[in-house]
Amino acid sequence: MFYSINIEVMKLLSLLFFSLMITNVSLAQSILIDPGHGGEDCGAKGKIWRGKTLRIICEKDIALSIAKIIHKRLSKKFHTYLTRSLDRTISLEQRAALADKIKADIFISIHINASTSKRSHGFETFYLDNHDNAAVKKVEEVENKNIKGEQVIINKILADLVIDRTAPSSRKMSSLVHKSISRKIKKKYKMVDRGVKPAIFYVMALSKRPSILLEVGFISNTKELRKMSTKKFQRDYANAVARGIEKYFKKTKRPPLL
Repeated sequence: MFYSINIEVMKLLSLLFFSLMITNVSLAQSILIDPGHGGEDCGAKGKIWRGKTLRIICEKDIALSIAKIIHKRLSKKFHTYLTRSLDRTISLEQRAALADKIKADIFISIHINASTSKRSHGFETFYLDNHDNAAVKKVEEVENKNIKGEQVIINKILADLVIDRTAPSSRKMSSLVHKSISRKIKKKYKMVDRGVKPAIFYVMALSKRPSILLEVGFISNTKELRKMSTKKFQRDYANAVARGIEKYFKKTKRPPLL
């Protein structure tokens, strides 16, 4: 009798465990990580001397490396996807379509900054919102440069619609992620914290999700490029981003989507 009861208890426990596993999977948030540029689009370029050899470093490669580490870390808890896992060309529209296809809850775009001044340095985080900051507008021009003609007007209209729905969530996420990055990167790698800023990046607007765009550092600054090119920095930065995202989901219900 005792033996048969134990079997029934074990069956019930097994069913309960299985149902909990299904529930956890079904409730897991979906994240889309977007390594900027790719394929024919190198993004910003930097130069590093390796001995007597001058190497040209592309933004797209550092962005992809960091994105893959973030993906690996977050995949342990969430449904996590990359817009590209290889060096291939992918349009803003394709990135946005993927966000719709996987029903992403949030969108994270990884980029490396650049400037005509080699002295410019530091990391910063952007979220989708309106602003009147002249310095930010210059960054927007670079990231939005491939959009022209009627598409600019369409994207501006879409951005206004998306901002109304997503700005509060995007702002909250950007703050949590940026704080996590700053704690890990600022002192250890002696990098300047350039803060969290609102911006109109069409890749974020088209995603129609709470979204952030990360500028890891300046590829035009040789010292900063050397840091960003190391696996250690990339792991530290990526893990800091992942921790910030984990905190965001702990404090946030599923964000509303358009």
